[in-house]
Amino acid sequence: QVHLVESGGGLVQPGGSLRVSCAASGSIFSINAMGWYRRAPGEERELVASITNGGSTDYADSVKGRFTISRDAAKNTVYLQMNNLKPEDTAIYYCNLNMRRWPGGPVYNSWGQGTQVTVSS
Repeated sequence: QVHLVESGGGLVQPGGSLRVSCAASGSIFSINAMGWYRRAPGEERELVASITNGGSTDYADSVKGRFTISRDAAKNTVYLQMNNLKPEDTAIYYCNLNMRRWPGGPVYNSWGQGTQVTVSS
């Protein structure tokens, strides 16, 4: 019912930059928050950054000062600008959407399929 499509991943050298995007479509009444998670090989998925409808942001300690999350509410799109990338940032990055599909309805969490980010020399 709700689709999240990520784009912008790829291969980058250490110190480089990437911006990943996530566009949400479908039956969405209101968005509570959008965010990015990542899962490195052999590790659990972790929160990278999130942004609420009110604009409050949260970042993992490992990316503070390097990553910036932003949102285009009109397009239901969230971005993650990643600067000064490090090899340890290598992971599959997943978009998350927390929202309601109708007034007064329950909240839902939707997930994208993930986009690969590889940081290597």
